[in-house]
Amino acid sequence: MTNQKVDEIDRSIYDFRYEEDDFYRIQSGLTPEIVEKISEEKHDPEWMKQFRLKCLDIYNRIPVPRWGAPIDGLDMDDIATYVRANTDMKKSWEDVPDDIKDTFEKLGIPQAERAALAGVGAQYDSELVYHNVKDEVAQQGVIYSDLESALTGPHAQMIRDHFMKLVPPNDHKFAALHGAVWSGGSFVYVPPGIKVEIPLQSYFRLNAKGAGQFEHTLIIVDEGADLHFIEGCSAPKYNVANLHAGCVELYVRRGARLRYSTIENWSKNMYNLNTKRALVEDDAVMEWVSGSFGSHVSYLYPTTILKGRNSHCEFTGVTFAGQDQNLDTGAKMIHLGRNTSSFINTKSICKSGGISTYRSSVEIKKSAENAKAAVSCGSLMLDSRSRSDTIPAIVTETDRVDVGHEATIGRISDDAVFYLMARGLSEEDAKAMIVSGFASDVSKELPLEYAAEMNNLIKLEMSIG
Repeated sequence: MTNQKVDEIDRSIYDFRYEEDDFYRIQSGLTPEIVEKISEEKHDPEWMKQFRLKCLDIYNRIPVPRWGAPIDGLDMDDIATYVRANTDMKKSWEDVPDDIKDTFEKLGIPQAERAALAGVGAQYDSELVYHNVKDEVAQQGVIYSDLESALTGPHAQMIRDHFMKLVPPNDHKFAALHGAVWSGGSFVYVPPGIKVEIPLQSYFRLNAKGAGQFEHTLIIVDEGADLHFIEGCSAPKYNVANLHAGCVELYVRRGARLRYSTIENWSKNMYNLNTKRALVEDDAVMEWVSGSFGSHVSYLYPTTILKGRNSHCEFTGVTFAGQDQNLDTGAKMIHLGRNTSSFINTKSICKSGGISTYRSSVEIKKSAENAKAAVSCGSLMLDSRSRSDTIPAIVTETDRVDVGHEATIGRISDDAVFYLMARGLSEEDAKAMIVSGFASDVSKELPLEYAAEMNNLIKLEMSIG
């Protein structure tokens, strides 16, 4: 029988690390010279080099956000924005350097690829070190590559037409930062009518100390196509700040469907200032499934623009804020087309002094007649030291809408804990079971191995005082 005791789950699966032997590491800080050096390392076309420098100028002019969780402990002068191992990207797993291969073996990536994935991209610090897609998927015309190859390959114009168009650099300070120093990430294009039966996956591992990771993911699901994309990420814990400021841009064409699933397990010295946005056309469907468990501070609000008539979006998310964590998360829906609909369903859990803030925005424009929107958020506090806040905003510019919002907040019932303990569970296991049940809306939407990972993360957090 498998032993389910919390204290026997090995946390080292996430906290192991390797020394930066024979790595290239750019000097810390953020200057035009550093940005130009990154552009040189990436072999950028001239337009991208100029775009990076423009983004740096915007970054220097935009103030630091003051409305969310404090990020005073983040100093860009101490962050190395580009770190790479001395290896190029491999298409054969056997060719990946042993220490990097060992990292992803411990995280289960090769096993997951063999078992249930159509393709995998694995990023280590600032660069992809492995990328592969199954032949039967490639034969359907599906393009899944690293973004740098796409930037200079036969799809270069498609990249230029879409890159940071949904998330412009003047959107906020860290979008501008991303545009200046981005590196790594994936490009996916699914042709019209193609349904990818098994998921594609990218996994991001930040191993370097005092560094940032700035991958860019660009996905275009063409008319009538269907795709499930999975994103995972983790990092070992250090005693200095690390930064993640990635960017995800998703285009869901007429009649298409895209599901984007994420499990984030960043270390608790990480500032996670990520930006994700989707544009959804007529009769198309966008689905977000999000689990946020790591980082010291998070700003994360996936945004969906329901541009097309009859377009639909669902966001399902869970956030777990433990000791030394301040997680400011939520979702945004912007209704533009007629008969559009959206549903936000989130759960937040906090313990040991953790702070969880749910922040959402639903905007229904004048053109979005007959729109429907519903927001449901539940919060569970596991002790008197923790804090949970709900900050919803709903703005409608037309009377012909159907909008609803509900919010609940509470604690674990002593009666429920007693009931489970009377049937042989320890108090810790009883509470972990209740929390897992509270978060089941998310776990049941994830592939099996990721649902198991999420439940293990909850158990790990529950075992920490």
